[in-house]
Amino acid sequence: MAHKKPEQSPFAITEFTRVVEGIEVRFALSSVLVLPVVSGCLFGVASSEVAAQFDLSGNWRALVHEDQPERGPGPDIMEFVGLPINDAARLAGMSWDPAQLAMPEFQCRPHPADYGSRHSHLRIWQEVDAASQRTVTWRTHREWQEPERTIYMDQRQRPSAHAPHAWQGFSLGNWDGNMLNILTTDLKRGYIRRNGIPRSDEAELQEHYIRHGEFLTIISVVQDPDYLTEPFIRSSNYIIDPKLVIAPYPCSPAVEIERERGYVPHYLSGQNPFNGEYATRYGIELDASLGGAQTMYPK
Repeated sequence: MAHKKPEQSPFAITEFTRVVEGIEVRFALSSVLVLPVVSGCLFGVASSEVAAQFDLSGNWRALVHEDQPERGPGPDIMEFVGLPINDAARLAGMSWDPAQLAMPEFQCRPHPADYGSRHSHLRIWQEVDAASQRTVTWRTHREWQEPERTIYMDQRQRPSAHAPHAWQGFSLGNWDGNMLNILTTDLKRGYIRRNGIPRSDEAELQEHYIRHGEFLTIISVVQDPDYLTEPFIRSSNYIIDPKLVIAPYPCSPAVEIERERGYVPHYLSGQNPFNGEYATRYGIELDASLGGAQTMYPK
C-alpha cells in the first residue's frame, strides 16, 4: 500500500539572513508571510548597543564651582599661568586690549565650541532615525548668544580643507561605554582664555561627555599646533534641571565708542601698561604669570 505523502503546511518555515543597518538579521519565510526572528544573537547585539549609550537629553544647569573668576567676571589681564602657550600666543596676549570687547564685531560673537562648555547653561537632545531608531545626531543649545551645535554619529566624511570654518566647527561622535567621545575640527579662530590668548583655526577639540546620574561632566582637550606646546585640558560640570528655562538671548551690536574706521584697540610690544600687574597683586613671579607648559605642573 502506497503511503500518502504528508501535505506541506502552508506555514512551513524557511530561514535566511540579511544585513540590515549593519546588523545581521535572521528572517523566517513561509508561504504566507515573512517574519523577522529575534534570535539571542541579534538581541544581544541590540542590547549591548543600547546599554553602551546614556541618554544625555535634557536641560543642564552649569555648576560654576571651579575656575569661577575666569568663567564669571573673567581672568585678569596677562593672567596666563597654567596655559601651555608658546611665544606667539604670549605676544598676542600681551598686545591685547580689553577695549576690543566693545567693538561691534565682537559684541554678539558666540563662544566657540571649545570655550562654550565653560559658560552658560546647556540643552541637549537627540535626533533619531525613524526606521532604525538609532541616534543620528546629538544637538546642543547654549544660553549665552544661543549657539547651536550638531554632533554627527554616522561617521560621515569631514569637510574639505577649503570648506568655511564655523564657531561650533564640525563634530563627529562615538560611544565608548558610557562616555560620548567627540572630535571637532573646522573651528573658526577663537581664544583659549578671554584675555587675548588666541586659539588658531588649525586646532582640534576632543571632548568626553560623561553622565553620572543627575550630573554631567564635559572634559575638553584642545590641541593647537600654532599656539600650544601641549594639549590644554579643562573640565566643566552640570546638573540636570527639569525646571530650568533657557530663555532667548537677543543681541544687537551697536557703536559704543567712536573710533577711526578700521582701528582695533591694541598695545604694541612692550607697551602694555598692565604688564606685571597680575603678578604683583598675587605675589608670584612675573615669568610664572606669563604661562607656558611648565606652569601647569608643581615645581
